[in-house]
Amino acid sequence: MIETAVSPARPQSAAPAPAGARDAAAPPRARAGGGRLRPLDGLRLLAALMVAVYHYAGRGGEVTRAWGSSPKDLFPSLHVWAAYGCLGVQVFFVISGFVICMSGWRRPLRSFFASRAARLMPAYWVAVLLVTAVFALPGVVYEAVSPSEALLNLTLLQQPLGGDRVLGVCWTLWVEIRFYALFALFVVAPGANRRRVVLFCAVWTLAAAIATAAEEPLLDLVVMPEHAPLFIGGIGMYLLHRDRRDALAWGIVAVSWLTGQHQAVQSLWHGRGAEHFSYRSASVIALVVTLGFLAVLAVALGRLRRADWRWLTTAGALTYPFYLVHEHLGWVVIDALHQGLGVPPALTLAATVAVMLILAWLFNRFVERRATPWLRRSLAAPAGKPRVRTGP
Repeated sequence: MIETAVSPARPQSAAPAPAGARDAAAPPRARAGGGRLRPLDGLRLLAALMVAVYHYAGRGGEVTRAWGSSPKDLFPSLHVWAAYGCLGVQVFFVISGFVICMSGWRRPLRSFFASRAARLMPAYWVAVLLVTAVFALPGVVYEAVSPSEALLNLTLLQQPLGGDRVLGVCWTLWVEIRFYALFALFVVAPGANRRRVVLFCAVWTLAAAIATAAEEPLLDLVVMPEHAPLFIGGIGMYLLHRDRRDALAWGIVAVSWLTGQHQAVQSLWHGRGAEHFSYRSASVIALVVTLGFLAVLAVALGRLRRADWRWLTTAGALTYPFYLVHEHLGWVVIDALHQGLGVPPALTLAATVAVMLILAWLFNRFVERRATPWLRRSLAAPAGKPRVRTGP
C-alpha cells in the first residue's frame, strides 16, 4: 500500500504501443514526469503518522492492554481527533494510484513486476519474522501466531486464504496487490499510454458502481468498490501532472473525489464496527478525504515544488517500514514505557513514535537498501538461455 515517490521509469526501447496524440504533443518535461517528487514523500510520512496516532490513541482493542486502560480515558481530547487518523490509509491509496501510474508508464511488464515485488517484499518479510519473534518472547503478553500461520504470512496471501495476520496493517497490502494486478493486466501489459489509462479509469469506475449495487462478494473482491475511487483519483492526478489541461483527467479526479468521500463515509460512519466510533462526524470524514485529494493534487500540479527539501527523501524512505512495524511493536514499547517504567501517556506516545521511526531507519538502512536493488535486478533480468552441452 505504500509507494515511494520516485522519478518515473525512463522509456524503454522494448516498450510496446506508442503513446497517443496527446502524449506526443506533451512537452518534454511533462512526458518525463519531472524529477523526484519530494513533497509526495513528506505526504506519505504524514499519512503514516496519522495511522500511527489512530492505532495508539484513537481506538481500543489490544492497545488498551498495552496502556493498561482505554486511550479514550488517557487522551480525552486527542482521542476524538485521533479516531480520524485511519483515513491516512485513504491518502495512501490516492498516492499509490499516482505513483503506480507513473511507475508503469511505458514500462515493460517484467520490469513493472520486479519494481513492485522488490519494493514490497524485503521489508515485509523481515517485519513478519521480527513481529513473530518478539511476540513469542516469554515477557511479551501478546499472542504469537502459529509457525504455520507465520510462514503463510510470508506469501502475503494470508487474508484470502483465511490465515491469521502477523501484521494488522497487511490488509492494505492485499488491497494494493489487487490494484497492481488490475493495472498490470489492463494498462502495463498492452503498453501504458493516456488512452489506455483513461479507458481503464472509466471502466473501473463503472465496474465499482455496479459492484456496489450488485453486492456480489466475488465482484467486490476483484473490483474493490470501496477503494477504487482513491486509486483512480491518483491515476487521474498523474495525468494532470503530465498535462494540467487534460479535461478528461480533471473529470476522472472530480468523479473519484465525489465517490471516494462517499465510500469513506459509508465505511467509517455506517460500516461494520462504526458503532464504536459514534463520535465520528460524516462531515469531518469527507473533509479529511478531500484534504488528502487536494494535497496530492497540489503535488501533481507543481504547487508544492518549493518544498523540495532533501530530508523529505529520508521521510519517504522511512514510511513503509514504519507503517509495517508501528502497530504491533508499538504495543510492546507502550507497555514497557507506560506500565513498566511509569512514563506519562503523552511522553510515551511521542517516544513510541520515535522508537518506531528509528526502527524504520534500521530497516531502510540494512534491509531495503541492500535487498531491494538485488531483488529488482534478479526479477527484471531475462531468463538465461540454456547451455548446450557438447561432447560426451
